[in-house]
Amino acid sequence: LFSGLLIAQAFRTMVEKNSHSICEQIQLTPKETRIFDTLKDVIKAKNMKVTMRVAGGWVRDKLLGKESSDIDIALDTMLGEEFGRVVYEHLNSHKKIGLVQRNSEKSKHLETAIIRIEDVSIDLVNLRNESYSEESRIPSIEIGTPSEDAYRRDLTINSMFYNINLGIIEDFTGKGLDDLKNG
Repeated sequence: LFSGLLIAQAFRTMVEKNSHSICEQIQLTPKETRIFDTLKDVIKAKNMKVTMRVAGGWVRDKLLGKESSDIDIALDTMLGEEFGRVVYEHLNSHKKIGLVQRNSEKSKHLETAIIRIEDVSIDLVNLRNESYSEESRIPSIEIGTPSEDAYRRDLTINSMFYNINLGIIEDFTGKGLDDLKNG
């Protein structure tokens, strides 16, 4: 709890110092543009019905005008490993997909696939919903909606998404942007 308070205070201080530089749109670097265009090309070429959303800290950092290489993509209709295979097949790549298995003891409640594009590591996960029982601190995980995924996150400023398909910020809690601006 104490370390969580320190992190929250440090982040609050960072936001206060940078509150004048909050953007309402994300400015992609040329490399990010190439990565996201590659992923959009894949879903178009394969006629896939999947929405790709960058989640969490990357969105927050980009809105603060900072660079971030922590690209976590949440998928709505398929598993990360399956999507990674399709991406590598399309790119004619023989790279291996990294896989972080579920491990509730280490708070890894959902499998994460890891691919590399443009020498950037990208985590692929599903949107998810978490529910807790009175008997356990370990959540029950199921595939979720963007809204359910946003509301399960630790802070509203980490609950926003960048919808790669549409090129827009999504704030399903309705509070992320305001909280980021207000510190």
